[in-house]
Amino acid sequence: MTRHDQPVLITGAAVSPAEEFAARRRRYSLIMSLRIPCLVVAGVLALGFGWTIAAAVLVVASVPLPWVAVLIANDGPPRKAEPVARYRSDRVLETPSRPALESGVVIDAPTDRAA
Repeated sequence: MTRHDQPVLITGAAVSPAEEFAARRRRYSLIMSLRIPCLVVAGVLALGFGWTIAAAVLVVASVPLPWVAVLIANDGPPRKAEPVARYRSDRVLETPSRPALESGVVIDAPTDRAA
């Protein structure tokens, strides 16, 4: 019998904030790590092959990557869809009838503490 490091999630509970932060940090690092290879490939294309248009396209594509990385990293998990409470005039709320209080038996305790 082997033990698993992570317990199996069997409920609808949300992901812990630490796990969510780690996933967001991985997404940010992945997107930002694409920027340097884009610039290197653009330099190789421009200087090595003379393809300045392709190099310019890669440079222009790499310019918004930090902005996109920040937006994606700061984006939280999607909200759960909840039904919207709307007024329905066909539903009439009725107050449940409550029975009157019956007279009960009162038990008196002795007032002196000597007993």
